[in-house]
Amino acid sequence: MMILLILLLLCLSIASLYYYLWFHLGWGSLFSEESIQPPRPLVTDKRTRDKVLKQGFSQDKIPANLDALIIGSGVGGLSAAVALAKAGKKVLVLEQHDQAGGSCHTFQEHGYEFDVGLHYVGQMHEGGMFRVIMDQLTDGQLQWNRLGDQYDSVIIGHKVYKVYAGKHEFPDALKKQFPGEEEAIDKFVSLMKKVARHVPLLAALKIIPQFIALFILKTGLLHRLSPVFHLTESRHQDVVEKLTSNKDLQTVFSYLFYGVPPNDSSFMINALLLHHYKRGAWYPRGGSSEIAFHMIPVVERAGGAVLVNASVTRILLNKGRATGVAVQRKDKEICIYAPVVISDAGIFNTYGQLLPPEVRIKPEVESLLSNLQYGMGCFLVFVGIRGTSDELGLQSTNLWIYSESDLNSMMEKCKSMEWEEICQELPLMFITFPSAKDPTYSQRHPGHSCMTLLTMAPYDWFQQWSGQKPRHRGDEYQRMKMKLAEHMVERAIKEFPQLQNKIDYMEAATPVSNEHYLRAPKGSMYGAEQNCSRYQCEIVSKMRSQTVVPGLYLTGQDVFSSGVAGAVHGGLLCASASPYISSYYYI
Repeated sequence: MMILLILLLLCLSIASLYYYLWFHLGWGSLFSEESIQPPRPLVTDKRTRDKVLKQGFSQDKIPANLDALIIGSGVGGLSAAVALAKAGKKVLVLEQHDQAGGSCHTFQEHGYEFDVGLHYVGQMHEGGMFRVIMDQLTDGQLQWNRLGDQYDSVIIGHKVYKVYAGKHEFPDALKKQFPGEEEAIDKFVSLMKKVARHVPLLAALKIIPQFIALFILKTGLLHRLSPVFHLTESRHQDVVEKLTSNKDLQTVFSYLFYGVPPNDSSFMINALLLHHYKRGAWYPRGGSSEIAFHMIPVVERAGGAVLVNASVTRILLNKGRATGVAVQRKDKEICIYAPVVISDAGIFNTYGQLLPPEVRIKPEVESLLSNLQYGMGCFLVFVGIRGTSDELGLQSTNLWIYSESDLNSMMEKCKSMEWEEICQELPLMFITFPSAKDPTYSQRHPGHSCMTLLTMAPYDWFQQWSGQKPRHRGDEYQRMKMKLAEHMVERAIKEFPQLQNKIDYMEAATPVSNEHYLRAPKGSMYGAEQNCSRYQCEIVSKMRSQTVVPGLYLTGQDVFSSGVAGAVHGGLLCASASPYISSYYYI
């Protein structure tokens, strides 16, 4: 038994080392130091940017002899595309929206620019794991601006707690704010480190053959290999309650909400999120659309293309194998063929919308989908403000506002409250100032700044307008969303009274907005629900890039985890699973 255990540990270690070294450090991989070029000046000309981000679909723009097709241009799709392009493969990325980038695209209205999904990213310090990855994916052209050391404030009722970056500063600041809780904080930080060190083993669980993963799981050997598997399956609330009874400290340990209450979320995910920002928080110079703007040229240099306004209606199959996709164009369908098809559309869209019923009813597909839920939706308010961030004294610090310290009851309340109720009582809200995070904002939009507000929002509130086009949903829809938006802006002004009478523009996005622009099922923020059920080790193993359809692969958030970092890792796992790279790098 001991020999078997050692062999299994060796197998997982080799797989995780393979993933870490080849994709993170560039040792003997597609990534290389030579690809990193000195950053060129920021491109602000709209026409120049549109040529990259808004290359419209037409049949004559489809490259010949494609190696791969990718559905969706979110960072999960683009990361996989760049990795394949660096392997010399010709890839076509198809995006249904009018610009590339997915949740990392931006839009401009009335002289203001807003990001729609990226608020800040961690691990971007020089030599940091994620910095190395992003440098390689953009050939070193994507530049980052570090937020202040105090990058987050957590407001619980009338109390304010500050979160600082730094290996020692993070726990030391918490200890000063929670005297008597030093032991609990030290234990929590220790668990964070343990999760961060061992998380490559979760990637390994998706790389090794699935029958091996399920074998070591069913025999009980998996949990003896590393504590990360137990922490992954443990509810966050159960772990923090063993550390402390202080409700405010429990909330600070759990404040980075993603739609799942602590009593239904994985401890591993919450700990990993906090550890992600431990060395600081960063924002792309020039805005979040810079990510796609610098990834797309890498794809194009290999002969590929990223085309927008290309709505994929179905995945083409021949004798059960994926052979291409169909794109709907007015009154006709255009079929495009490639030996590899990759979907960044999410697991629900891929199996539920793009594949025929005979695939969806396969037992292994039904079993997997039955263990997943649709993610929670969100409500966003985009606010244009007269005056620069410097003039108004706006900082890069983000605010997480909670009406009480019981996040479980608060989030349940959000899910069950009627729309009219939440307009009177707002349980939680996030406030951020993108213009204060990016020093180029005032140069690109003189005399302007912007604010983004976010809260959770059940899809049911706006479901009756699903399928209707933006700006054609009627007066009742507009009245509903702007009433909540105004209430959220009033709450923000309580924190920033200098914004009174400075609001110049306001727009709101609901779950049906996300459903339309991002094809997010039921307007979900982060793909399939990031709850504890999803992070049971058996589901972790099955949520991999390979699908039941030969030639079809998944990428993005549903492959690994949520957010920009999770989607990028999903893209790299997808690329490593493809025949082009898995055979190129034989373990």
